[in-house]
Amino acid sequence: MDTVERWGLFEVSAEGASSGNPFVERHIQATFEGAHERVTVEGFYDGDGVYRARFMPSYEGEYRYVLDGDYGGGRREGRFTVTPPRAGNHGPVRVAGTWHFAYADGTPYHSIGTTCYVWELQSDARIAETLQSLRESAFNKLRFCVFPKHYDYNLSEPRSYPYEGTPMDSSVLTRENFGEYTFKTEGNHFDYTRFNPAHFRHVERCIGELQKLGIEADLILLHPYDRWGFCSMTKEQDDLYFRYAVARFAAYRNVWWSLANEYDLFPTKDLTDWERLGRLLVERDPYGHLRSIHNCIAFYDHTRPWITHCSIQRQDLYKTAELVNEWRERFRKPVVLDEIAYEGNIQHGWGNLSPQEMTRRFWEAACRGGYPGHGETYLDEGDNPALWWSHGCKLRGESWKRFRLLSDILKQTPGPGLAPYDRCGWDEVCAVPENEPFQPVKSYYLYYYSFMRPSFREFYFDDTTPFEVRVIDTWEMTVEDRGVFSGRFRVELPGKEYMAIQIRRAD
Repeated sequence: MDTVERWGLFEVSAEGASSGNPFVERHIQATFEGAHERVTVEGFYDGDGVYRARFMPSYEGEYRYVLDGDYGGGRREGRFTVTPPRAGNHGPVRVAGTWHFAYADGTPYHSIGTTCYVWELQSDARIAETLQSLRESAFNKLRFCVFPKHYDYNLSEPRSYPYEGTPMDSSVLTRENFGEYTFKTEGNHFDYTRFNPAHFRHVERCIGELQKLGIEADLILLHPYDRWGFCSMTKEQDDLYFRYAVARFAAYRNVWWSLANEYDLFPTKDLTDWERLGRLLVERDPYGHLRSIHNCIAFYDHTRPWITHCSIQRQDLYKTAELVNEWRERFRKPVVLDEIAYEGNIQHGWGNLSPQEMTRRFWEAACRGGYPGHGETYLDEGDNPALWWSHGCKLRGESWKRFRLLSDILKQTPGPGLAPYDRCGWDEVCAVPENEPFQPVKSYYLYYYSFMRPSFREFYFDDTTPFEVRVIDTWEMTVEDRGVFSGRFRVELPGKEYMAIQIRRAD
């Protein structure tokens, strides 16, 4: 009997009709049933007369399945066994409480994300280089596009296209075609009703490689940076694509859905389109993967019920992490700062943060109860530059090296995550455990001093409770134990930027 681990991917395949257009003229579905769940999923055509249906079991034990439809291959039945999850498999990530995340097995998930928009559409060598960089980092979420992207520093053709057809002849592209937001797409010859299965298989392989590294794949389903016509498809074509994407990708436990990157720049879509597509994801995804939509200027209404968490791009040139408190209360959902600008040296104002400032924004956001996201835009020399933010490659900056320490500190938080706490210290950010039962003295405090430079700090919580104190240099990546204190005590600091103090109740 076939076996699959809990929260693994079980697949059933069958041969069927290949004539006509199987993507729209044929249908296949499967029902998977065990002692604790019964799930029906839509299958998909994978080319060459092969149809597949995929399932992610949420429980251990014996299951049966029934595969059926008008795909031309008849009805099939079978059984399989779901075994315990292997080490490192904690299941899909869900919202925990109001503002945080946890894996399905209850393990808290503290997002340390990064962006590589079209890393998976590069050469095999570059993809391998990107995966090695991720392996060396603390990143546990990667946001990237399913469709190719056209934008500055990323003007070449991708390794594959999501649909059958051919792009416009590059020899006829004009300066206007390569503008920032407006593109001419006459000359493209794609059939938006016929998917290119090889493109999607490759995306799946990359999702699987991320899963091996314990990294969530935050899939950007649509974006406006396009010269192939994908951002201007009809409602029917969008719906067909979303159903196909869910059928192929939803059984991967590490998938998140991002409806769009910078939804407010699309020339042919309005709020009714985004609401329809959001509802479609809810209806079609049987596992309830996390769902978001990302802005350029105007925030989407993140209180909408189909949105599970906020995916935010900063609106202010300087303030991003500083506004997490406000966004938490406004939207009452986890706040993920997927774009707080990027560490780099390019000419765009969003792409030349110093590594110190990127690191500062990460700590500030985390201590305010949010989840920051990284990007890197260092311009290589040469005719074909590679930027991590778009292509992946080898990480060149300095901030990513500092996130391992932040990740370790976040994992020491009691409960699901951190919450901002007003200690009346206007030159500091203080965090305490979220949803800790009310008590005058908290079990845990994390103070961050950002660009402030106190040479000492005095504390008093009560007369008797003992506290362990550690001083953290978030830039130099050092942690110094200072001992156990109670009553009134003073913590000496080096009078430099980017320091933090961790105080934990010793009993």
